Amino acid sequence: MKHCEYQQIDPRALSTPAPTPTLPPQHAVVEEEKKGETARRKWEVFPGKNRFYCDGRIIVAQQSGVLPLTLGLILVTTVLFFVFDCPFLLKHLTVFIPAIGGVLFVFVVISLLQTSFTDPGILPRATPDEAADIEKQIDNSGSSTYRPPPRTKEVMINQQVVKLKYCFTCKMFRPPRTSHCSLCDNCVERFDHHCPWVGNCVGKRNYRFFYTFIVSLSFLTVFIFGCVATHLALRAQGGRGLMFALQESPLVICFFSVWSILGLSGFHTYLVASNLTTNEDIKGSWSGKSGAEDTGNPYSYNNIITNCCSVLCGPMPPSLIDRRGFMPVEESSQTVATEIELATKNEINVVGGPTPSQLPPCALQVPPSPIPLPLSLTAVALSNPSD
Repeated sequence: MKHCEYQQIDPRALSTPAPTPTLPPQHAVVEEEKKGETARRKWEVFPGKNRFYCDGRIIVAQQSGVLPLTLGLILVTTVLFFVFDCPFLLKHLTVFIPAIGGVLFVFVVISLLQTSFTDPGILPRATPDEAADIEKQIDNSGSSTYRPPPRTKEVMINQQVVKLKYCFTCKMFRPPRTSHCSLCDNCVERFDHHCPWVGNCVGKRNYRFFYTFIVSLSFLTVFIFGCVATHLALRAQGGRGLMFALQESPLVICFFSVWSILGLSGFHTYLVASNLTTNEDIKGSWSGKSGAEDTGNPYSYNNIITNCCSVLCGPMPPSLIDRRGFMPVEESSQTVATEIELATKNEINVVGGPTPSQLPPCALQVPPSPIPLPLSLTAVALSNPSD
């Protein structure tokens, strides 16, 4: 039986430090990519056409250039009102006029920003596994190049059949009242419409803010228009004439904008009271306009107060896209580890050195090097003959 003895090496006798195995440059790149993937958030790789600000806390549509115009028009109109009309009305009527105007203005701006920067109810797209499972269930053609026509499912809602359409972009059957916005490239739950004036889609999570915005804007416009009319009437009574009064108050433009805003508010008040969306009303989904029978709205509670409470006062549903969450890195970590292991084995085979399983138990494992090591760095193995 053989046994091995080893001679201990004096550390002071080492002339040069032993080289330590290092990863090749490509492995370092993989490690850097791994570290970068660990810190990536979901909004950075979001598939839809949206823009994110403040580390994903703010979401707007890609084409949101009209939003600054909307803010500018509201701001300019309010500033002109405070400059030209408020001083006269404050002097001749009451001090509450500028206070009421200021409160309405703040309310309008806050509701507008909430509508613009809130997730409207975007549904996450199906994962590759989920999409493959759905395709296996509905694709019976047996050809990978054949794309079947839009497919539907039928579900029962309040004893009424509702068809669910399949979204080829998100790879899923859309839930009831969900539609795919072509501008944002997202499926939005309870999709109402895409509003360029607020720079976002209007859906389940921000419709209440949108309704609050247009109603408060209607109050602000009517309030300014009434104050302007009062200012003109008081100026005209002074004996200077109506034309002079018009020159003193340039906010007569409210006369032309108030009607469109009031009409929009009235239309959405009708939708809220009926528990309808703009998309459903335009398509005539429940009124027979689309060619189907007039079956009635299955989502209505047949009560105006209940419908209003359901649309405007219900609990805020959570966001489903988790835009500030981190991307999972389990799969990428396994891939990186596998690549490093394979590359290390290949390097050992290229150098020509034996693998760890081929070395004898008493052999000293030294990293292979094309340069001969000094004698002081080599361990001397002493073998005794067998007994």
